[in-house]
Amino acid sequence: MAVERADAARNRHAILRAAEELLAQHGPERVSLDAVAARAGVGKGTVFRRFGNRTGLFQELLAERAARLGEAIDSGPPPLGPGAAPTERILSFLDELADLAAKNITLIAAHEQACAADKHQDPTYRRWHDHVVGLIKQIRPEADAEFLGHLMLGSFDGELVRRITGQGGVGRLKAGVRSLATAALS
Repeated sequence: MAVERADAARNRHAILRAAEELLAQHGPERVSLDAVAARAGVGKGTVFRRFGNRTGLFQELLAERAARLGEAIDSGPPPLGPGAAPTERILSFLDELADLAAKNITLIAAHEQACAADKHQDPTYRRWHDHVVGLIKQIRPEADAEFLGHLMLGSFDGELVRRITGQGGVGRLKAGVRSLATAALS
């Protein structure tokens, strides 16, 4: 993997922060690559070359937010990381994902809009799905793990997360997802 030049890293960081700020202030509908470039203090071409389009920009922003979670499931301490029973790991992962979704609801919704045509192929979603499917296969080898993985991750639909956390906080979201997962894994 090539090392990113310092100026490219600065631009990348400025662009992602600008996108994040615009999402928070105006919602996804008003986040254009022109507005992001202007806020970041870079040329529009820099944004296009780096991210391609809004979908690429939102995918990268979500991937950045999900990186810590990815590291934790790969090599962190149990129960999220290796070493715990599969059921503990999946419940811990879903709890962490609930926290991530609740803290980044505007980004999740923007990402879903931008990736609507092919959201199940998004790299971050694929990583989460592969992780959940692997654990489900350990717990219930006879089950349709792929379907159950999509079912569990579907609990983090942006509008659903907004509604549930708005009427009970992240605790309600975690409890509901845990209940679903526990029933599916029984």
